[in-house]
Amino acid sequence: MEFHSLEVRQAAITLLRDGARNAEVARRLNVPLGTISYWKHVDRRKRGEAVSIRPSLLCPRCDQRGLDVVAYAYLLGLYLGDGHISHYAKHKVPSLMITLDNAWPGIQDAAEAALQAVFPHNATCRVRTVGAQNIKVYFKHLPCLFPQHGPGRKHERRIILEDWQQQIVDAHPWEFIRGLIHSDGCRIINWTVRNGKRYEYPRYFFTNKSDDIRRLCTDTLTKVGVEWTVLARGSDPFNVSIARRASVALLDAHIGAKY
Repeated sequence: MEFHSLEVRQAAITLLRDGARNAEVARRLNVPLGTISYWKHVDRRKRGEAVSIRPSLLCPRCDQRGLDVVAYAYLLGLYLGDGHISHYAKHKVPSLMITLDNAWPGIQDAAEAALQAVFPHNATCRVRTVGAQNIKVYFKHLPCLFPQHGPGRKHERRIILEDWQQQIVDAHPWEFIRGLIHSDGCRIINWTVRNGKRYEYPRYFFTNKSDDIRRLCTDTLTKVGVEWTVLARGSDPFNVSIARRASVALLDAHIGAKY
């Protein structure tokens, strides 16, 4: 770690108080810009000046910053399906990453738009991976907004919405369902043969190993009037199926095929 003398620090404070910009002071004194910013912050606090907090540091839960609840309901569905939060040792803050298949570029765009709406002061990015893109955002308070985060895979631990999350889902159920379907769901065309004639009909599936996440899906489907059944894959009931005509019509009206 590089240390700077008291004389250098005082010279920096004097220049800053005279109105010099942080970058100019850093260049003139050959001190890292981050150090100059820290010295200025400490000096202003010592003098009792109001120190503004960057909007990107404010948390909707801790600091009551506004939250786009419609976008959040959709993003919560995506997170429960194909998202996870990571905090690598070399990174200062954790990241939320939604992994989405390249077959559906429109959903990738919708996911990034939701991230930008929920985190309007934080930059989003995309990282290419085999056959997919990781849509990412970095934010210190991600666990506050997604308290379901924890060690291990989601299907290996309890997933329960907090009261404030449930209120958002109850107010915007279709956005939540849309996020779930866009991540771990699909719309397919089934067919059958009757009396020698082939019949085709659309059907939706939501597939997830987590009993809790499937229950969140089916509970919300029931609330909006969608009938569903559970189909076992082998001995595991991982598939939620929506096949009745009226229910498929509801999903078509509010969600539709992936794009």
